[in-house]
Amino acid sequence: MTLFVDTSALYALIDGDDPNHDDAWQLWGELDPDESLITHNYVVLETSALVQRRLGLRALRALVDELMLPISTLFVERAVHDAAVSAVLAARMRQLSLVDMVSFEVMRRAGVGAAFAFDDHFARFGFELRPN
Repeated sequence: MTLFVDTSALYALIDGDDPNHDDAWQLWGELDPDESLITHNYVVLETSALVQRRLGLRALRALVDELMLPISTLFVERAVHDAAVSAVLAARMRQLSLVDMVSFEVMRRAGVGAAFAFDDHFARFGFELRPN
């Protein structure tokens, strides 16, 4: 099985004060070693910016050197980006980001049905949230 990893999960893992920190680490520790983890470069960019700004360079180094190691990063192609831009504009939901829509498009195209995320938009758009 493949599991998509979202910014909300990565940030919860790295920030001990995040309300989802304990749940994130519990799921992280229970992951099957055979489970493939994927994300995309927009999530890496978004998470890196949040971590660097809020937690500093030491936390950014931990994100890059430790947490990202088992996660495969897909690079967003122009067609995926364009589809996501159209979808976010059509959705007309202020709280729904371009990064979210890119995630949904990447997941659909890769046949991934579950996300390690604390963002309810994944469930709203038909994906299983882990942890539940």
